[in-house]
Amino acid sequence: MPRALRAALAGLALVLALPLAPFAAALPDFADLAEKAGPAVVNLSTTRTVKTQDRMREFFKNHPKGFEQFFDQFERFFKEDGPTSRQRSMGSGFIISKDGLIVTNNHVVEDADEIKVHLRGKDKPLTAKIVGRDPELDLALVKIDNGSDLPFLAFGDSDALRVGAWVMAIGNPFGLQNTVTAGIVSAKGRAIGAGPFDNFIQTDASINPGNSGGPLLDLEGRVVGINTAIVASGQGIGFAIPASMAKAAIEDLKEQQPVKRGWLGVSIQDVDENTAKALALDEPRGALVTTVMEGEPAAKAGVQVGDVILSVNGRPIKDTNGLLQAVSAIRPGGKAELNVWRKGKDVRLSAVTGQRDPSRVALAKPDEEPKPVRTSLGLSLRPLTPEESGRLGITPGAGLGVTEVEQGSPADEAGLRPGDVILEANQTPVNSVAAFNAVLEGDAKAKGVILLLVKRDKQTLFKPVPLAEKQ
Repeated sequence: MPRALRAALAGLALVLALPLAPFAAALPDFADLAEKAGPAVVNLSTTRTVKTQDRMREFFKNHPKGFEQFFDQFERFFKEDGPTSRQRSMGSGFIISKDGLIVTNNHVVEDADEIKVHLRGKDKPLTAKIVGRDPELDLALVKIDNGSDLPFLAFGDSDALRVGAWVMAIGNPFGLQNTVTAGIVSAKGRAIGAGPFDNFIQTDASINPGNSGGPLLDLEGRVVGINTAIVASGQGIGFAIPASMAKAAIEDLKEQQPVKRGWLGVSIQDVDENTAKALALDEPRGALVTTVMEGEPAAKAGVQVGDVILSVNGRPIKDTNGLLQAVSAIRPGGKAELNVWRKGKDVRLSAVTGQRDPSRVALAKPDEEPKPVRTSLGLSLRPLTPEESGRLGITPGAGLGVTEVEQGSPADEAGLRPGDVILEANQTPVNSVAAFNAVLEGDAKAKGVILLLVKRDKQTLFKPVPLAEKQ
Protein backbone atom coordinates (compact mmCIF):
# COMPACT_ATOMS: atom_id res chain seq x y z
CA MET A 1 0.00 0.00 0.00
CA PRO A 2 1.42 3.42 -0.95
CA ARG A 3 2.80 5.44 1.96
CA ALA A 4 0.47 8.37 1.23
CA LEU A 5 -2.61 6.13 1.35
CA ARG A 6 -1.50 4.55 4.62
CA ALA A 7 -1.04 8.00 6.15
CA ALA A 8 -4.45 9.12 4.94
CA LEU A 9 -6.18 6.04 6.41
CA ALA A 10 -4.35 6.48 9.71
CA GLY A 11 -5.48 10.08 9.88
CA LEU A 12 -9.08 9.12 9.10
CA ALA A 13 -9.05 6.51 11.84
CA LEU A 14 -7.79 9.10 14.31
CA VAL A 15 -10.52 11.57 13.34
CA LEU A 16 -13.26 8.92 13.69
CA ALA A 17 -11.99 7.94 17.12
CA LEU A 18 -11.83 11.45 18.53
CA PRO A 19 -15.57 12.06 19.12
CA LEU A 20 -15.93 8.72 20.92
CA ALA A 21 -13.18 9.38 23.46
CA PRO A 22 -14.91 12.10 25.52
CA PHE A 23 -18.22 10.19 25.34
CA ALA A 24 -16.61 7.01 26.68
CA ALA A 25 -14.84 8.97 29.40
CA ALA A 26 -18.18 10.46 30.52
CA LEU A 27 -19.76 7.05 31.19
CA PRO A 28 -19.56 6.21 34.92
CA ASP A 29 -17.92 3.08 36.26
CA PHE A 30 -20.23 1.56 38.89
CA ALA A 31 -17.82 -1.16 40.03
CA ASP A 32 -16.29 0.76 42.96
CA LEU A 33 -19.72 2.04 44.01
CA ALA A 34 -21.23 -1.46 43.98
CA GLU A 35 -18.29 -2.84 45.97
CA LYS A 36 -18.55 -0.09 48.57
CA ALA A 37 -22.36 0.04 48.98
CA GLY A 38 -23.19 -3.64 48.46
CA PRO A 39 -22.37 -4.93 51.97
CA ALA A 40 -24.90 -2.52 53.53
CA VAL A 41 -27.78 -3.85 51.39
CA VAL A 42 -29.64 -6.81 52.90
CA ASN A 43 -32.10 -9.46 51.85
CA LEU A 44 -35.18 -9.64 54.09
CA SER A 45 -37.23 -12.82 54.31
CA THR A 46 -40.47 -12.75 56.27
CA THR A 47 -42.97 -15.32 57.43
CA ARG A 48 -46.55 -14.69 58.45
CA THR A 49 -49.54 -16.81 59.39
CA VAL A 50 -52.49 -16.55 57.01
CA LYS A 51 -55.95 -17.99 57.56
CA THR A 52 -57.21 -20.13 54.71
CA GLN A 53 -60.44 -18.13 54.52
CA ASP A 54 -58.47 -14.86 54.18
CA ARG A 55 -56.51 -16.26 51.24
CA MET A 56 -59.70 -17.50 49.59
CA ARG A 57 -61.40 -14.14 50.11
CA GLU A 58 -58.44 -12.38 48.50
CA PHE A 59 -58.67 -14.76 45.54
CA PHE A 60 -62.41 -14.42 44.96
CA LYS A 61 -62.62 -10.64 45.36
CA ASN A 62 -60.59 -10.24 42.17
CA HIS A 63 -63.00 -12.34 40.11
CA PRO A 64 -66.32 -11.47 38.41
CA LYS A 65 -69.61 -11.14 40.22
CA GLY A 66 -71.13 -14.42 41.26
CA PHE A 67 -67.85 -15.86 42.55
CA GLU A 68 -68.31 -14.09 45.89
CA GLN A 69 -71.58 -15.98 46.33
CA PHE A 70 -69.67 -19.22 45.91
CA PHE A 71 -67.18 -17.99 48.48
CA ASP A 72 -69.98 -17.20 50.94
CA GLN A 73 -71.02 -20.86 50.72
CA PHE A 74 -67.39 -21.98 50.96
CA GLU A 75 -66.71 -19.79 53.99
CA ARG A 76 -69.43 -21.46 56.07
CA PHE A 77 -67.21 -24.50 56.33
CA PHE A 78 -64.45 -22.48 58.03
CA LYS A 79 -64.66 -20.83 61.42
CA GLU A 80 -62.47 -17.97 62.63
CA ASP A 81 -60.14 -20.55 64.15
CA GLY A 82 -60.06 -22.56 60.91
CA PRO A 83 -57.05 -23.79 58.93
CA THR A 84 -53.99 -21.57 58.58
CA SER A 85 -50.86 -21.60 56.46
CA ARG A 86 -47.42 -20.02 56.60
CA GLN A 87 -46.79 -17.44 53.90
CA ARG A 88 -43.24 -16.44 53.02
CA SER A 89 -42.05 -13.41 51.11
CA MET A 90 -38.80 -11.65 50.31
CA GLY A 91 -37.67 -8.08 49.91
CA SER A 92 -34.72 -5.76 50.31
CA GLY A 93 -33.47 -3.20 52.79
CA PHE A 94 -30.36 -1.23 53.70
CA ILE A 95 -28.52 -0.61 56.94
CA ILE A 96 -28.35 3.01 58.18
CA SER A 97 -26.43 2.56 61.47
CA LYS A 98 -23.62 0.43 62.86
CA ASP A 99 -25.96 -1.26 65.36
CA GLY A 100 -28.18 -2.63 62.59
CA LEU A 101 -31.09 -0.26 61.93
CA ILE A 102 -32.53 -1.18 58.53
CA VAL A 103 -34.83 0.83 56.27
CA THR A 104 -37.27 -1.08 54.06
CA ASN A 105 -40.84 -0.83 52.74
CA ASN A 106 -43.78 -1.31 55.05
CA HIS A 107 -45.33 -3.79 52.64
CA VAL A 108 -42.23 -6.00 52.95
CA VAL A 109 -42.60 -6.57 56.71
CA GLU A 110 -46.25 -5.78 57.45
CA ASP A 111 -47.94 -8.52 59.54
CA ALA A 112 -44.68 -10.49 59.65
CA ASP A 113 -44.38 -13.02 62.48
CA GLU A 114 -40.68 -13.49 61.81
CA ILE A 115 -38.04 -11.42 59.98
CA LYS A 116 -34.70 -12.83 58.88
CA VAL A 117 -31.88 -10.62 57.58
CA HIS A 118 -29.39 -12.06 55.12
CA LEU A 119 -26.10 -10.14 54.94
CA ARG A 120 -23.84 -10.42 51.92
CA GLY A 121 -21.20 -13.10 52.40
CA LYS A 122 -22.83 -14.50 55.56
CA ASP A 123 -24.28 -18.00 55.57
CA LYS A 124 -26.40 -17.66 58.69
CA PRO A 125 -29.30 -15.14 58.66
CA LEU A 126 -29.84 -12.78 61.58
CA THR A 127 -33.12 -12.14 63.39
CA ALA A 128 -34.69 -8.68 63.29
CA LYS A 129 -37.68 -6.95 64.86
CA ILE A 130 -39.86 -4.08 63.68
CA VAL A 131 -39.01 -0.74 65.31
CA GLY A 132 -41.73 1.27 63.58
CA ARG A 133 -43.90 1.43 60.47
CA ASP A 134 -45.29 4.24 58.33
CA PRO A 135 -47.99 2.72 56.09
CA GLU A 136 -48.87 6.07 54.48
CA LEU A 137 -45.38 6.47 53.03
CA ASP A 138 -44.81 2.70 52.81
CA LEU A 139 -41.74 2.81 55.05
CA ALA A 140 -40.61 0.59 57.89
CA LEU A 141 -37.64 0.50 60.24
CA VAL A 142 -36.37 -2.83 61.58
CA LYS A 143 -33.38 -3.66 63.76
CA ILE A 144 -31.03 -6.61 63.83
CA ASP A 145 -30.81 -8.26 67.22
CA ASN A 146 -27.48 -7.42 68.91
CA GLY A 147 -26.07 -5.75 65.80
CA SER A 148 -22.66 -4.09 66.01
CA ASP A 149 -20.02 -2.58 63.71
CA LEU A 150 -22.10 -3.19 60.58
CA PRO A 151 -21.57 -1.40 57.24
CA PHE A 152 -24.17 1.29 56.60
CA LEU A 153 -25.31 3.86 54.04
CA ALA A 154 -25.99 7.59 54.41
CA PHE A 155 -28.81 9.61 52.86
CA GLY A 156 -28.23 12.13 50.08
CA ASP A 157 -30.22 15.13 48.84
CA SER A 158 -32.99 13.87 46.58
CA ASP A 159 -34.28 17.42 46.05
CA ALA A 160 -31.04 18.27 44.24
CA LEU A 161 -31.30 15.18 42.05
CA ARG A 162 -31.72 16.10 38.38
CA VAL A 163 -33.67 14.28 35.69
CA GLY A 164 -31.11 12.45 33.57
CA ALA A 165 -28.67 11.90 36.47
CA TRP A 166 -27.07 8.47 36.81
CA VAL A 167 -28.34 6.26 39.64
CA MET A 168 -27.75 2.69 40.80
CA ALA A 169 -30.15 0.27 42.48
CA ILE A 170 -29.15 -2.68 44.66
CA GLY A 171 -31.59 -5.32 45.83
CA ASN A 172 -32.74 -8.90 45.70
CA PRO A 173 -35.03 -9.29 42.69
CA PHE A 174 -36.63 -12.74 42.59
CA GLY A 175 -34.37 -13.71 45.50
CA LEU A 176 -31.14 -13.04 43.59
CA GLN A 177 -29.15 -11.48 46.40
CA ASN A 178 -27.20 -8.22 45.89
CA THR A 179 -28.21 -7.63 42.28
CA VAL A 180 -26.86 -4.33 40.93
CA THR A 181 -28.62 -2.37 38.18
CA ALA A 182 -27.95 1.11 36.84
CA GLY A 183 -29.80 3.74 34.86
CA ILE A 184 -30.89 7.35 35.04
CA VAL A 185 -33.54 9.41 36.77
CA SER A 186 -36.40 9.35 34.27
CA ALA A 187 -38.66 11.81 36.08
CA LYS A 188 -39.42 13.32 39.49
CA GLY A 189 -42.64 14.01 41.33
CA ARG A 190 -44.53 11.08 39.83
CA ALA A 191 -48.02 10.35 41.25
CA ILE A 192 -49.05 6.74 40.62
CA GLY A 193 -52.00 6.35 42.99
CA ALA A 194 -50.01 4.42 45.57
CA GLY A 195 -51.00 6.58 48.54
CA PRO A 196 -51.61 10.10 49.84
CA PHE A 197 -47.99 11.20 49.42
CA ASP A 198 -47.25 10.14 45.86
CA ASN A 199 -44.09 11.98 44.84
CA PHE A 200 -41.92 9.26 43.37
CA ILE A 201 -38.58 9.32 41.62
CA GLN A 202 -38.98 7.40 38.36
CA THR A 203 -35.96 5.50 37.11
CA ASP A 204 -35.10 3.12 34.28
CA ALA A 205 -32.63 1.23 36.48
CA SER A 206 -34.12 -2.27 36.44
CA ILE A 207 -36.36 -2.83 39.46
CA ASN A 208 -38.25 -6.10 39.88
CA PRO A 209 -40.21 -7.98 42.57
CA GLY A 210 -37.84 -8.38 45.50
CA ASN A 211 -36.19 -4.97 44.98
CA SER A 212 -38.76 -3.35 47.29
CA GLY A 213 -37.06 -1.56 50.15
CA GLY A 214 -33.63 -1.45 48.54
CA PRO A 215 -31.64 1.76 47.99
CA LEU A 216 -31.45 3.96 44.92
CA LEU A 217 -27.95 5.50 45.04
CA ASP A 218 -26.31 8.50 43.44
CA LEU A 219 -22.74 8.33 42.13
CA GLU A 220 -21.39 9.32 45.54
CA GLY A 221 -22.97 6.24 47.11
CA ARG A 222 -25.64 8.22 48.98
CA VAL A 223 -29.21 6.96 49.22
CA VAL A 224 -31.47 9.29 47.21
CA GLY A 225 -34.50 6.98 47.13
CA ILE A 226 -36.07 3.81 48.48
CA ASN A 227 -37.18 1.49 45.66
CA THR A 228 -40.86 0.77 46.12
CA ALA A 229 -43.00 0.13 43.04
CA ILE A 230 -42.95 -1.02 39.45
CA VAL A 231 -45.27 -1.00 36.46
CA ALA A 232 -45.98 -4.69 36.02
CA SER A 233 -46.70 -4.39 32.30
CA GLY A 234 -43.74 -2.11 31.54
CA GLN A 235 -39.98 -2.34 31.33
CA GLY A 236 -37.52 0.22 32.62
CA ILE A 237 -40.16 1.93 34.76
CA GLY A 238 -39.51 1.81 38.50
CA PHE A 239 -40.38 4.16 41.35
CA ALA A 240 -38.56 5.17 44.52
CA ILE A 241 -39.59 7.21 47.57
CA PRO A 242 -37.42 10.36 47.66
CA ALA A 243 -34.92 10.42 50.52
CA SER A 244 -36.04 13.94 51.45
CA MET A 245 -39.52 12.60 52.29
CA ALA A 246 -38.24 9.50 54.04
CA LYS A 247 -35.67 11.07 56.37
CA ALA A 248 -38.12 12.93 58.63
CA ALA A 249 -40.34 9.87 58.95
CA ILE A 250 -37.37 7.65 59.78
CA GLU A 251 -36.29 9.98 62.60
CA ASP A 252 -39.73 9.59 64.19
CA LEU A 253 -39.71 5.84 63.70
CA LYS A 254 -36.33 5.64 65.47
CA GLU A 255 -38.08 7.03 68.55
CA GLN A 256 -40.79 4.39 68.22
CA GLN A 257 -43.49 7.02 67.88
CA PRO A 258 -46.02 7.94 65.17
CA VAL A 259 -44.69 9.98 62.28
CA LYS A 260 -45.37 13.68 62.88
CA ARG A 261 -47.11 15.29 59.92
CA GLY A 262 -49.03 18.53 59.61
CA TRP A 263 -52.82 18.56 59.31
CA LEU A 264 -55.32 21.25 58.29
CA GLY A 265 -58.62 19.39 58.57
CA VAL A 266 -60.11 19.86 55.10
CA SER A 267 -61.43 17.67 52.31
CA ILE A 268 -60.14 18.77 48.92
CA GLN A 269 -60.35 18.00 45.24
CA ASP A 270 -58.41 18.94 42.12
CA VAL A 271 -59.38 21.95 40.03
CA ASP A 272 -60.07 20.98 36.42
CA GLU A 273 -60.50 23.32 33.47
CA ASN A 274 -64.26 23.70 33.85
CA THR A 275 -64.04 24.30 37.58
CA ALA A 276 -61.33 26.93 37.01
CA LYS A 277 -63.62 28.73 34.56
CA ALA A 278 -66.54 28.60 36.97
CA LEU A 279 -64.37 30.06 39.74
CA ALA A 280 -62.81 32.73 37.47
CA LEU A 281 -59.38 31.22 38.08
CA ASP A 282 -56.78 31.90 35.39
CA GLU A 283 -55.85 28.21 34.99
CA PRO A 284 -56.49 24.82 36.64
CA ARG A 285 -54.34 24.86 39.77
CA GLY A 286 -54.57 24.62 43.52
CA ALA A 287 -56.74 22.44 45.75
CA LEU A 288 -60.48 23.15 46.01
CA VAL A 289 -61.84 22.87 49.56
CA THR A 290 -65.02 20.76 49.70
CA THR A 291 -65.28 20.32 53.49
CA VAL A 292 -63.86 22.22 56.46
CA MET A 293 -63.86 20.15 59.64
CA GLU A 294 -65.22 21.98 62.65
CA GLY A 295 -62.66 22.91 65.29
CA GLU A 296 -59.67 21.90 63.15
CA PRO A 297 -56.75 24.19 62.10
CA ALA A 298 -58.29 25.23 58.76
CA ALA A 299 -61.57 26.22 60.41
CA LYS A 300 -59.74 28.25 63.06
CA ALA A 301 -57.77 30.00 60.30
CA GLY A 302 -60.97 31.00 58.45
CA VAL A 303 -60.77 28.61 55.48
CA GLN A 304 -64.17 28.20 53.79
CA VAL A 305 -65.78 25.63 51.52
CA GLY A 306 -65.18 26.77 47.94
CA ASP A 307 -61.75 28.28 48.68
CA VAL A 308 -58.95 27.21 46.36
CA ILE A 309 -55.65 26.89 48.24
CA LEU A 310 -52.99 28.19 45.84
CA SER A 311 -49.88 28.21 48.01
CA VAL A 312 -48.56 27.17 51.44
CA ASN A 313 -45.67 29.13 52.92
CA GLY A 314 -44.94 30.48 49.45
CA ARG A 315 -44.86 27.01 47.87
CA PRO A 316 -47.22 26.91 44.85
CA ILE A 317 -49.87 24.20 45.04
CA LYS A 318 -50.56 22.43 41.75
CA ASP A 319 -53.19 19.94 42.95
CA THR A 320 -54.49 18.02 45.95
CA ASN A 321 -51.37 15.87 46.08
CA GLY A 322 -49.23 19.00 46.25
CA LEU A 323 -51.26 20.37 49.17
CA LEU A 324 -50.97 17.10 51.11
CA GLN A 325 -47.21 17.10 50.65
CA ALA A 326 -46.79 20.76 51.57
CA VAL A 327 -48.89 20.55 54.74
CA SER A 328 -47.55 17.18 55.89
CA ALA A 329 -43.99 18.52 55.63
CA ILE A 330 -44.82 21.09 58.34
CA ARG A 331 -44.45 19.66 61.83
CA PRO A 332 -47.55 19.85 64.07
CA GLY A 333 -47.72 23.26 65.71
CA GLY A 334 -45.94 24.91 62.78
CA LYS A 335 -47.17 27.90 60.80
CA ALA A 336 -48.91 27.42 57.46
CA GLU A 337 -49.35 30.71 55.60
CA LEU A 338 -52.10 30.11 53.05
CA ASN A 339 -52.88 32.00 49.87
CA VAL A 340 -56.44 31.12 48.84
CA TRP A 341 -58.64 32.12 45.92
CA ARG A 342 -62.09 33.14 47.19
CA LYS A 343 -64.82 34.47 44.91
CA GLY A 344 -62.39 36.04 42.47
CA LYS A 345 -59.99 37.51 45.03
CA ASP A 346 -56.72 36.51 46.71
CA VAL A 347 -57.09 36.05 50.47
CA ARG A 348 -54.24 35.51 52.94
CA LEU A 349 -54.81 33.23 55.93
CA SER A 350 -52.55 31.88 58.66
CA ALA A 351 -53.03 28.43 60.20
CA VAL A 352 -51.24 26.48 62.92
CA THR A 353 -51.04 22.85 61.83
CA GLY A 354 -52.34 19.97 63.88
CA GLN A 355 -51.19 16.33 63.98
CA ARG A 356 -52.24 14.26 60.98
CA ASP A 357 -54.02 11.11 62.12
CA PRO A 358 -54.52 8.46 59.40
CA SER A 359 -57.63 7.15 61.16
CA ARG A 360 -59.29 10.55 60.84
CA VAL A 361 -58.12 11.00 57.26
CA ALA A 362 -59.33 7.64 56.03
CA LEU A 363 -62.50 7.77 58.12
CA ALA A 364 -63.57 4.83 60.27
CA LYS A 365 -63.50 1.64 58.29
CA PRO A 366 -67.07 0.38 57.98
CA ASP A 367 -67.99 -3.11 59.15
CA GLU A 368 -69.52 -3.77 55.76
CA GLU A 369 -69.74 -2.12 52.36
CA PRO A 370 -72.30 0.75 52.26
CA LYS A 371 -75.59 -0.30 50.70
CA PRO A 372 -76.57 1.42 47.42
CA VAL A 373 -79.66 3.67 47.29
CA ARG A 374 -81.72 4.11 44.12
CA THR A 375 -82.48 7.68 43.02
CA SER A 376 -85.17 9.09 40.72
CA LEU A 377 -82.56 9.51 37.95
CA GLY A 378 -82.32 5.73 37.63
CA LEU A 379 -78.97 5.64 39.44
CA SER A 380 -78.10 3.46 42.40
CA LEU A 381 -75.48 5.26 44.50
CA ARG A 382 -73.43 4.57 47.60
CA PRO A 383 -70.47 6.21 49.40
CA LEU A 384 -67.01 4.89 48.54
CA THR A 385 -65.04 2.79 50.99
CA PRO A 386 -61.63 4.16 52.09
CA GLU A 387 -59.95 1.41 50.06
CA GLU A 388 -61.86 2.44 46.92
CA SER A 389 -61.01 6.10 47.48
CA GLY A 390 -57.32 5.27 47.79
CA ARG A 391 -57.34 3.06 44.70
CA LEU A 392 -59.12 5.72 42.62
CA GLY A 393 -57.04 8.63 43.94
CA ILE A 394 -60.09 10.34 45.45
CA THR A 395 -60.07 12.19 48.77
CA PRO A 396 -61.56 9.86 51.41
CA GLY A 397 -65.18 10.77 52.13
CA ALA A 398 -65.73 12.47 48.77
CA GLY A 399 -67.89 11.25 45.89
CA LEU A 400 -70.56 8.60 45.32
CA GLY A 401 -70.08 5.35 43.43
CA VAL A 402 -72.57 4.34 40.75
CA THR A 403 -73.47 0.68 41.31
CA GLU A 404 -76.35 0.34 38.83
CA VAL A 405 -77.98 2.33 35.98
CA GLU A 406 -81.57 1.53 35.11
CA GLN A 407 -82.02 0.89 31.39
CA GLY A 408 -83.93 3.67 29.64
CA SER A 409 -83.64 6.04 32.61
CA PRO A 410 -82.44 9.67 32.28
CA ALA A 411 -79.07 8.57 33.68
CA ASP A 412 -78.80 5.77 31.10
CA GLU A 413 -79.65 8.10 28.22
CA ALA A 414 -77.04 10.58 29.45
CA GLY A 415 -74.34 7.88 29.28
CA LEU A 416 -73.77 7.17 33.00
CA ARG A 417 -72.25 3.74 33.72
CA PRO A 418 -71.77 1.46 36.71
CA GLY A 419 -68.32 2.18 38.12
CA ASP A 420 -68.59 5.94 37.56
CA VAL A 421 -67.96 8.13 40.60
CA ILE A 422 -70.08 11.28 40.98
CA LEU A 423 -68.03 14.04 42.59
CA GLU A 424 -70.38 17.00 42.16
CA ALA A 425 -74.00 17.73 41.31
CA ASN A 426 -74.61 21.20 39.86
CA GLN A 427 -71.10 22.17 41.05
CA THR A 428 -71.90 21.13 44.61
CA PRO A 429 -69.64 18.41 46.09
CA VAL A 430 -71.67 15.36 47.15
CA ASN A 431 -70.49 12.79 49.68
CA SER A 432 -73.82 11.24 50.65
CA VAL A 433 -76.95 10.15 48.82
CA ALA A 434 -78.92 12.61 50.95
CA ALA A 435 -76.72 15.48 49.71
CA PHE A 436 -77.19 14.30 46.12
CA ASN A 437 -80.97 14.14 46.48
CA ALA A 438 -81.03 17.60 48.03
CA VAL A 439 -79.45 19.04 44.87
CA LEU A 440 -81.67 16.88 42.66
CA GLU A 441 -84.89 18.01 44.33
CA GLY A 442 -83.77 21.61 44.74
CA ASP A 443 -81.52 23.46 42.29
CA ALA A 444 -81.67 20.75 39.60
CA LYS A 445 -85.45 20.49 39.68
CA ALA A 446 -85.75 24.26 39.30
CA LYS A 447 -83.39 24.29 36.29
CA GLY A 448 -84.71 21.10 34.70
CA VAL A 449 -81.20 19.61 34.45
CA ILE A 450 -78.54 18.27 36.78
CA LEU A 451 -74.88 18.66 35.83
CA LEU A 452 -72.82 15.80 37.21
CA LEU A 453 -69.05 15.90 37.60
CA VAL A 454 -68.04 12.28 37.03
CA LYS A 455 -64.74 10.47 37.53
CA ARG A 456 -64.44 7.58 35.07
CA ASP A 457 -61.26 5.54 35.14
CA LYS A 458 -58.52 8.21 34.96
CA GLN A 459 -60.73 10.90 33.42
CA THR A 460 -63.00 13.52 34.95
CA LEU A 461 -65.91 14.72 32.83
CA PHE A 462 -69.22 16.57 33.09
CA LYS A 463 -72.47 14.75 32.29
CA PRO A 464 -75.64 16.88 31.98
CA VAL A 465 -78.78 14.86 32.74
CA PRO A 466 -82.09 16.48 31.65
CA LEU A 467 -84.96 15.96 34.09
CA ALA A 468 -88.58 15.33 33.19
CA GLU A 469 -90.33 18.57 32.33
CA LYS A 470 -92.28 20.18 35.13
CA GLN A 471 -96.03 19.76 34.78
